[in-house]
Amino acid sequence: MNMRDETGLPFMKMHGLGNDFVVLDERARAPCLTPALIRAIADRHRGVGFDQLAVIGAGEGADAHLNFWNADGSASAACGNATRCIARYLMDESGRDALRLTTARGVLQAVDAGGGLTSINMGAPQLDWRDIPLARAMDTLELPIEGGPTATGMGNPHCSFFVADAEAVALEEIGPRIEHHPLFPERTNVQVASLIAPDHLRMRVWERGVGVTLASGSSSCAVAVAAARRGLTGRRVQITLDGGTLAVDWREDGVWMTGETCHVASGVLTPAFLRANG
Repeated sequence: MNMRDETGLPFMKMHGLGNDFVVLDERARAPCLTPALIRAIADRHRGVGFDQLAVIGAGEGADAHLNFWNADGSASAACGNATRCIARYLMDESGRDALRLTTARGVLQAVDAGGGLTSINMGAPQLDWRDIPLARAMDTLELPIEGGPTATGMGNPHCSFFVADAEAVALEEIGPRIEHHPLFPERTNVQVASLIAPDHLRMRVWERGVGVTLASGSSSCAVAVAAARRGLTGRRVQITLDGGTLAVDWREDGVWMTGETCHVASGVLTPAFLRANG
């Protein structure tokens, strides 16, 4: 039994617009996660519950390194809302108003946007079919899927449908079907979005390995990029999700996302829970 088993595992619960996370700070501790433990923590009845689990590690040439997992135990290269939440936590901890964070997506810049808001540069979107990735060569602007969705990579794959009324779509039905569509060898996040104004979209999200979520940062970035590519909007938009509104700005240096964050609570997973689910 290691010291983690004897003393329990500290964690934080955070959310960005209801997109919720369990966050572990591993900067001074040895990692202990397994897919089984991740799934156990994700259980909203027998564990803590989350859309994604994020781990803060020591950064090489950056302020911290972040790793992400979905509720089903699968890894994710990007999680925009979790990155914003952790950036706010690290800025509060350090007293700084700008950070450099590394993820599997690369180096991400974070800045204090004022008024309690945090901005993250999620990097340049991936628009080529190989990078998203898709199963074969095709135009990513309109896929050969009913509804003609757009594919975008933001470090993870996205499939965005533009519809007359996002509220009217049975997302629980089409979400899992599109997530596992053969065009997406690594599965995909699924969005349905409708145009409210030339700078405002309404979006709902089915997250890969999770299901319907109240918000998704990387999905918001993907939809903003897709809408601009299709000529529906400009490159700076407000996106209203089930949990609130994010501002997305596709600039020359990457896709910037700005919104609120919340550190809900801190706690400790008990030794008994760790032993039962290790």
